[in-house]
Amino acid sequence: MIQVKILGTGCAKCNQLADAVKALIAADSIVAEVEKVEDIQKIMSYNVLSTPALVVDGEVRASGRVPSADELRSLLSPKAKGCCCKGSSGSSCC
Repeated sequence: MIQVKILGTGCAKCNQLADAVKALIAADSIVAEVEKVEDIQKIMSYNVLSTPALVVDGEVRASGRVPSADELRSLLSPKAKGCCCKGSSGSSCC
């Protein structure tokens, strides 16, 4: 299960991001817990300069805008663990 937080003080764009995230999670059957964070002290603890912001599993993935549905889908997918070449031999990326 992924942990998703929407950081924002309740403005229209913050609500728009929250609605878009919830709709995408429902449409794609993503197992996630969504929390809307409106407390300014908690928002500041993520070091975001503008809201709305999207936090996935503790990592700020977008801030200051509402991403498109395709971008949200990508932002909600888990980040790959390990190196970029996934350990394949002969690659010089690591």
